[in-house]
Amino acid sequence: MRARRNLVPTAGLLGAAVLLLAGCAQDPAESPEKGAPAGGKAQTTLTVGVFGAFGLQEAGLYDEYMAQNPEVRIEQTSIERNENYYPQLLTHLGTGSGLADIQAVEVNNIAEITATQAGKLVDLGKAPGVDKAAYLPWKWAQGTASTAKGGATVGLGTDIGPQGICYRKDLFEAAGLPTDRAAVGALWAGDWNKYLEAGKAYKAKAGEGKAFVDSASGVMAAVTGSSAQRFYDEQGKVVYKTNPAVRGAFDLAASFATEGLSAKLQQFTPTWDQGFANGAFATVSCPAWMLGYIQDKAGPAGKDKWDVAPAPKPSNWGGSFLVVPKAGKHAEEAAKLAAWLTAPAQQAKLFEKRGSFPSASAAYKLPAVSGAKHDYFGGAPIGEIFSKAAEGVPVTAVGPKDLVIAQNLADIGMLQVDQKGRSPQEGWDAAVKAIDNALDQ
Repeated sequence: MRARRNLVPTAGLLGAAVLLLAGCAQDPAESPEKGAPAGGKAQTTLTVGVFGAFGLQEAGLYDEYMAQNPEVRIEQTSIERNENYYPQLLTHLGTGSGLADIQAVEVNNIAEITATQAGKLVDLGKAPGVDKAAYLPWKWAQGTASTAKGGATVGLGTDIGPQGICYRKDLFEAAGLPTDRAAVGALWAGDWNKYLEAGKAYKAKAGEGKAFVDSASGVMAAVTGSSAQRFYDEQGKVVYKTNPAVRGAFDLAASFATEGLSAKLQQFTPTWDQGFANGAFATVSCPAWMLGYIQDKAGPAGKDKWDVAPAPKPSNWGGSFLVVPKAGKHAEEAAKLAAWLTAPAQQAKLFEKRGSFPSASAAYKLPAVSGAKHDYFGGAPIGEIFSKAAEGVPVTAVGPKDLVIAQNLADIGMLQVDQKGRSPQEGWDAAVKAIDNALDQ
C-alpha cells in the first residue's frame, strides 16, 4: 500500500514519508546504450525514476513486461521522499540530463509540470495503445497541458485516491448510530453538512475521549476535494480567497473543532497513529490507499471494528502520473512502456497486489477491481465503493501552487482553530496572510 504523506495538506504530511518505502536516494543513472546480452539479442535498458515504494516494481509489473519483451531491461531508481525527488526532477528537466527514461510525478506537482515543462515531455496521448476513453476524464485532464501550451497529454495517470468514510462500528453502536455501511452512508449522503449533523448526534451519546473525527484539517481536505473549483480557476488565476467552495469547506471543517467533534490530532504523526489503535475517534476521511494504513496502525484488534461507507460527495485525495522526457535516450520505447504500465489491465493488477486504486475507469469492470472486498473492514466491497466515488469526482482546475495553498490552509489556519482554540475567522486570516506571503501577493 503506497500511503504517501505528501498527498495530504497537513504539516507533517506534506513534508514526506509515511511511505511504505524502499529506495535509494540517488539520481537516476543515464540509460545504457543498446547491448548484446546472453543469447546475442540486442537489448535496451529503460530506466524508471520514482519516489518511495511506488508499487510498479513491487507488484511485478516490470518483470512481466520484460518477460513479454525480452529485448527490454528495466531498471528503477527511487528517492525516498517526493520533496527531495521533485526538485531534482525539475533541475534535470531544465538541463536535459540526468533523467530517467520514465519519471513519476505526484498529483500535487502535475499542474506545474503541464504548465512549465510540457514542451520537454513526450505526448503520451499519442503513444501506441493509449485510449483516452479508458481513463477517468478528470484524471486525464490533470495530465494534459492547456491549449496555449500545446494541449499535449504528457502525464498518464497511475493511481488515484477516491474517498470514503472509514468508521468504527463499535463506537457508532455505543452512540446509538447505525452500523450497517448502507445505513451509515445514508446518514450523510449528498451533503457534507449532514456529516456534521451525524457528528453532533454521535457526540450526544458517545463516551468521553471518543471524538467523532480525527482532525478538522482532514475534513477540510475531503470537502475541498469534492468541489469542481478550488484554488485556481480555468484560466490559472488564484481564486481561493473569493471562491465560496473553499471558504465554505474551511468554515464547515472548523465547526467540527468548535463543536467539540474533533480529536484534534495532526494526521500522519505518532499521536494520530496511536489514535487508530486506541479508538480515539469514530470516523476518518478515507481514500482507498488509507485502508492498509488503518489496518497497520489499528492492528489485529481493529479487525471487524472498522468499516467503510461512501463519503457524502465524491472526492479525491492523492495519485500520481508517469511522464517521458524527450531528452531520454529511448523516448519511443519508454512511451510504449509507460502506456503499458498505466493500461487498465496493469492498473487492476497494481490494485490487487498493492492497493493503488486505478485511474483507468476501464479497469473497474475487471474482476480484480469490481469484486474486491476487504476482510479487515468487515468484507466491505471496496471495489464497488471506490469505483463509484472515482467516477463522480469533478474535473477540477489544478494550479502550480495547490500544495502551498492547501498546506497553509491546514497547518497555519485550521490547526490553530483545532488545537489552539482560535476562532475560524482568525484561522482563516492567518492562513491567507501566510499564503499571500508564499505566493508573493
